[in-house]
This record gives sequence, C-alpha cells and structure tokens, in this order.
Amino acid sequence: MSRSTRREQEAKAELVASIARSQHALAHMLEQIAESTSFSDVTVKKLAENIRLLTQYQEVMSQMLTGISFNRVKEGAPAPVWLASIAGRETRPHGRR
Repeated sequence: MSRSTRREQEAKAELVASIARSQHALAHMLEQIAESTSFSDVTVKKLAENIRLLTQYQEVMSQMLTGISFNRVKEGAPAPVWLASIAGRETRPHGRR
C-alpha cells in the first residue's frame, strides 16, 4: 500500500470516528432535552435547528467519505396518486389474471 493511500485510509477512518462521536453527542443532547422540562419553547426550537444543521453537516461528510448520495426527505402535501385515474379499469389483456 502506498504512503498516500495509507494516509487517505487513516483520514477516512478518523472521519468515521469523528462522525460516530458526533452522533453520540447528538443522542446525549436529545436525551437531556427529553428529560428536562425547564427549556423554553425558544430554546427547544434553537436546539432543534442546531441539531438539524449538525445532522446535515454529518450527512455531507458521510457523502464525501463514501461517495454515496442520500435521498432527501421532501416535506409538503403529497401529489395525487397517479394510479387513481385508472382505478377500477381492467389493466391486463382480457382473459389474463
């Protein structure tokens, strides 16, 4: 294994360890929030936004590391079901099931 390849592998391993530590810290923060009722709504919203940003940052690091893109969750009203227009109609040739 060449020296540069070895360094690259070590850097990737360190990045994976960093992401794992970050995930552990996020889980710990969420547990503390869940156990405490003394947080105001504003504080909870700020914490939620920070967690969302940290999660996006981790996602980008993971994508760079693996080269795999994750599907984005789309929020909003769903479109009508495209099969609804043909519901109840025969979609197969006659005589076949």
